[in-house]
Amino acid sequence: MEIIEEKKNKSKKYKPILDRIPDWPVYQLSKNRKEFIEEVTRKSVERIHELRPSTKQLIEDLQATAYREQNRIKRNRWRVDPKDDSRFWSCIKNELADLSAKDAEEAKPKVDDVLLRIVHRYSSEIAGNFKANSYRFAREAVKFWFARLLNGARVKKFGAYFRNQYTLRDKIHIVGKVKMLRNLARQGTVVMVPTHFSNLDSILIGWVIHAMGLPAFIYGAGLNLFNIRIIAYFMNSLGAYKVDRRKKNLPYLETLKMYSSLAIQKGAHSIFFPGGTRSRSGMIEKQLKLGLLSTAIEAQRALYNSGETRKIFVVPVSLNYHFVLEAPDLIEDYLSVKGQDRYFVEDDKYGSFQLIRFLIKFFGNRSNISVSIGRGLDVMGNFVNDEGNSLDSHGRIINTKDYFISSGELTIDRQREDEYTRMLSQRIVSEYHKINRVFASHLVSFIAFEMWQKKFSQLDLFNLLRLPEEDLEIDYQEFRATFKRVRKQIYLLKEQDKIKIASHLKGKSDLAIMRGIDNAGVFHLNRPVLKNKKGNIVTKDLSLLYYYHNRLVGYGLEQYI
Repeated sequence: MEIIEEKKNKSKKYKPILDRIPDWPVYQLSKNRKEFIEEVTRKSVERIHELRPSTKQLIEDLQATAYREQNRIKRNRWRVDPKDDSRFWSCIKNELADLSAKDAEEAKPKVDDVLLRIVHRYSSEIAGNFKANSYRFAREAVKFWFARLLNGARVKKFGAYFRNQYTLRDKIHIVGKVKMLRNLARQGTVVMVPTHFSNLDSILIGWVIHAMGLPAFIYGAGLNLFNIRIIAYFMNSLGAYKVDRRKKNLPYLETLKMYSSLAIQKGAHSIFFPGGTRSRSGMIEKQLKLGLLSTAIEAQRALYNSGETRKIFVVPVSLNYHFVLEAPDLIEDYLSVKGQDRYFVEDDKYGSFQLIRFLIKFFGNRSNISVSIGRGLDVMGNFVNDEGNSLDSHGRIINTKDYFISSGELTIDRQREDEYTRMLSQRIVSEYHKINRVFASHLVSFIAFEMWQKKFSQLDLFNLLRLPEEDLEIDYQEFRATFKRVRKQIYLLKEQDKIKIASHLKGKSDLAIMRGIDNAGVFHLNRPVLKNKKGNIVTKDLSLLYYYHNRLVGYGLEQYI
């Protein structure tokens, strides 16, 4: 069934659900960009006043904000940062120093003015700037150059170079609940929540949305990505708003959440990467960031409160790669802070040239990408049907509005909505594991690392990773027997709807193993898993192998090694 579904989705051409770009919510949002920024600013200021009702508290928070911003500028400045950053925050710091010495009543108007200026600056920085002409150009450029790379790498004859013998659908497979997603996008507002492994994720999702016939979504892209010029252009054109993960102060976080909530309320389909940042370990996300996720719940309650019945739907998506450009640096970050709860600063070492090299390598290889669309959820984490009705655990239709009613009235209860956000995040994590699609490269990496871990069970992870290469060799026949045993368990998990399987994983074991080895970390200088001259399994980078192994952590497969 899965092979049939894969072939059907590869050849399927989806008709746009909204033909005219001016009818797209993201277009309307950008058309009224100035007014929207003003609304975000005003409502963010109101929210911050609710959270910090006393002038003294507010001054302390703004002073902390100015201090953190000046530290950011000093220690971690990016090319994309505003040129007047130092001057602005220096002025803010001096004004707040004067105000802190004054009486609260006397200081209040000026403190409010400082808050307004800070929040407006943040709103303007965050806001996307979708342009129809730029979107059309970016969309066609992605299709054209990806197709050129694909056919140029695969066909040696120059005459075949411009004949589009291969299409992006041959490389990027869209599987899962595509029909349901399209139905939900017609009936309400969709919030797509993908896994996050690579900087390519945002461009990939942009292309997938277009391929499924959906209008452009808005999405929060890490501000660090705008340091890479080629990516910045496509981000700006495809509906991105900017998220600066260096900024952890109250005014910024509340402004960011308000931007997201109001955009959803206005019908803009959205993408969140709820993991917050790319997975450093290579594992599927287990703990999600609840900030932006909570804005979907807040937006749903606000819609009901205004008398609208339009629903917000949350759709989990799993992005599956054979190899990830940034994997060596990501796993290095993870191992350096393993066991600690630390915020990761995004500081990419990859520019436009490295990205182009990666794309050429990807399109010249037999590797592919799979995008797995999960079942739609309401904002409480209940499954919905194709008509958008929420269903309880017994499949009975329920009314989402009832979740916001207390004593017969629709009420605002932040604590209650925090609990709903946790419920939603747990459901998303569960669905990630169900729609995760096992590639042969994932499986050979998982088995090789586990076999070495079992062999050197007396060593902890870090001592294992220090082992010399000459101590790391697995007899191929032993590896093959283990591969067959573990793959059988994966088939059983698939039958229980606990995981998905790529079609290339099926068939003869030797072919599947070779497919996995050929694709596992093929871009990297030091290959994580390969065969030596004797035909046995070896590694050139055990840390990198650990990263790719981690994709299958969480399924209990270790017991079959």
